[in-house]
Amino acid sequence: MSIGKEEQQQGDAEAPAATRGRSRKYTQVLGLINQAAIEVFASEGPAGASTQAIADKAGLSKAQLHYYIESKEALYRQILQDILNDWIVVFGFADEAFGPRKVLGDLIRRKMVFSFEHPLRSRIFTAEMMRGAPVLNTMMDTSKQRTDQAAAVIQNWMNQGLMDKADPMLVLFHIWAVTQFYADHATQAAYFRNVAQQGDDKDRRYLIEQVTEFLLKGAGVR
Repeated sequence: MSIGKEEQQQGDAEAPAATRGRSRKYTQVLGLINQAAIEVFASEGPAGASTQAIADKAGLSKAQLHYYIESKEALYRQILQDILNDWIVVFGFADEAFGPRKVLGDLIRRKMVFSFEHPLRSRIFTAEMMRGAPVLNTMMDTSKQRTDQAAAVIQNWMNQGLMDKADPMLVLFHIWAVTQFYADHATQAAYFRNVAQQGDDKDRRYLIEQVTEFLLKGAGVR
């Protein structure tokens, strides 16, 4: 039987303070391990990464790290699953009735914000794909279904004359490619634009506006 939120909160409140403290510490340490693993996997890849490097980055001993994780491979898989789950949220196509300008514009904005805020996670995903997705291949059924649904929505807009006729799946690929560039090639983009790599809020808004206008115009959105 599942426990309701209120019952869970009551249970948490009734739990001994020492137990609640251990639970918070456990969660905090897992967060440190996750962030350390993201940095190491983004830098070294899954083959070059080591549990010692992840432990060092998290400020733990190797023995302490293995208390919290099953293996390096399991940790890498979990990070990929977390990224896929985030993509699903970013990718929302539930508001088809609002039309392509609103829905695609929101998608572009969410994708670029994710790239700005989580560049290392984006790079881990891209690097995994460039290796032929040996781990992701077994994890992408839900993403494939959502992508097929999104392509069908785009095709419907095209049939209604709301945007130019094209291959709807390639339209999605073009959006992904341009928005992903600002995560995978942030250093290059900043260098040639003579701006700080992280950018400020004003510059990020400018990039989102420019990319959105370019992509919607290219897709012939009415």
